[in-house]
Amino acid sequence: MNIVFLEEKRIIGLNTLLLINKKYRDTKMSLQGPIATHRMRTGIPTGRLAVWWVLASEIFIFGGLIMCFLLFKFNNAPGFEDADMTSTAAGAFNTFVLLTSSLSIVLAHAAAEKGDIKASFRYIWFTIGGGLVFLLVKTYEYSSKIYGGITLTENVFWSFYFTATGLHALHVIGGMVIMGMISFDVRKNHNLQRVELIGLYWHFVDIVWIFLFPILYIANF
Repeated sequence: MNIVFLEEKRIIGLNTLLLINKKYRDTKMSLQGPIATHRMRTGIPTGRLAVWWVLASEIFIFGGLIMCFLLFKFNNAPGFEDADMTSTAAGAFNTFVLLTSSLSIVLAHAAAEKGDIKASFRYIWFTIGGGLVFLLVKTYEYSSKIYGGITLTENVFWSFYFTATGLHALHVIGGMVIMGMISFDVRKNHNLQRVELIGLYWHFVDIVWIFLFPILYIANF
């Protein structure tokens, strides 16, 4: 009887050790940064859902600015003829830069999915480089306008121009900073799912620019 009892205890002990070992392995894998985050009842990863909520709020901000711009434009507010004074070439170049950076963050995510850490890290920094080029071009545009005597208070058009592009530039800077932080996690093979999340944010930044470019640089429609 005692032998049977001891054997049962030994089996229970072994099963407990196996369960603890499995929990340890699962925890270790989660700390290494699984490519998919924990899912809620909706089936949507929690991180992705959070980013979508943030982007939804941003749509109201930029959407409100664009709608106000169009209302003033179609009501023939003075100053909108100054769209001819913006550099269409600079705006088009920046559009190309942002679209290229969108491709590179997609490649970074694809590399992370495949476990190619070096490629993912490299593509993230290529995206950051694209953001830096974009900001340098915007700095050149701002400085040329300000030195030419054009400021935020010049007229309605320039108020919208500086406000919308300045707010967009702040989002570009924020995205670059977050990407830089994520890249060092990626290099350590941690939190790989965040590459997808910052990619969603960066695509949003690019889409906003695609709306801003035609109305601010070729607004004489």
